[in-house]
Amino acid sequence: MANIERNTGWRIWWQLLRPHTLTASFVPVILGTAIALSYGRIHILLFIAMLVASLLIQAATNMFNEYFDYKRGLDTADSVGIGGTIVRDGIPPQVVLNLAYLFCFAAMLIGVYICMATSWWLALVGTMCILAGYLYTGGPYPIAYTPFGELVSGLFMGLIIVLISFYIQTGTVTMTSVLLAVPIAILVAGILMANNIRDLDGDKEKGRRTLAILLGRKRAVAFLTGMFAVAYIWIVGLMIFRVESAWLLIVFFSLPKAFQAAKLFKGKTQSIQLMPAMKATAQMHTLFGMLLSLGLILDFVLTT
Repeated sequence: MANIERNTGWRIWWQLLRPHTLTASFVPVILGTAIALSYGRIHILLFIAMLVASLLIQAATNMFNEYFDYKRGLDTADSVGIGGTIVRDGIPPQVVLNLAYLFCFAAMLIGVYICMATSWWLALVGTMCILAGYLYTGGPYPIAYTPFGELVSGLFMGLIIVLISFYIQTGTVTMTSVLLAVPIAILVAGILMANNIRDLDGDKEKGRRTLAILLGRKRAVAFLTGMFAVAYIWIVGLMIFRVESAWLLIVFFSLPKAFQAAKLFKGKTQSIQLMPAMKATAQMHTLFGMLLSLGLILDFVLTT
């Protein structure tokens, strides 16, 4: 049984946000903005607004997860990888739920500003992102109980966030922006896959049917490693087909972290043992995304 200490003071609320997952929200925004550099001037206020809105939606999703997993009896005081605000720190469940709704409302207000400056069609897309965050663990048929969690997270928190961030700067979506968003979408899905591998045994006992459960632990780790490989191969493909410059190859400086993450999963089955692997996966996503953005920035600066 895991021996996990209670949080105190500000750490209660910080852990509720599940900070190790927040990279999945800000990296796509930075990437989408970096792609837009070559299309004209960057609107800093729109960038900041999109960044804050994305962080709020991710944090709200984590709070919904905390609340609904508690309500369904999935979380206990010994659960690993959760904020523990309810089961360990004694915060009333309704407070957590109300905070999630408040964060969603704040994101919607920011979204109004973004729509006023760009297009009201984004209101529909933004609403879908918020709804996906809620339905991941909320509603009668939670996505978290199905094999489609990775697909949904990669689509909404990866691909769509990159494209929205690009669109609000340029007023369009291009094939290049879509192609550059794909590896980040894969790695966002990889963060969830790592989470589901860590929680595989507990999720199976609670009746979940995640992709990791369907594949089995060994094949799930192999699948995650394959996701890492596809992300790097995708970048090489963009070079070969002259979609982007060789500056994007800078992402390979994140390769050691990918090897570390894959290695940390091997031979371990307990959730507490797999926390370093989960952390390394999130760090690999962050490094890859930031280096990809840096490559785009360097290409823009050195060719203009």
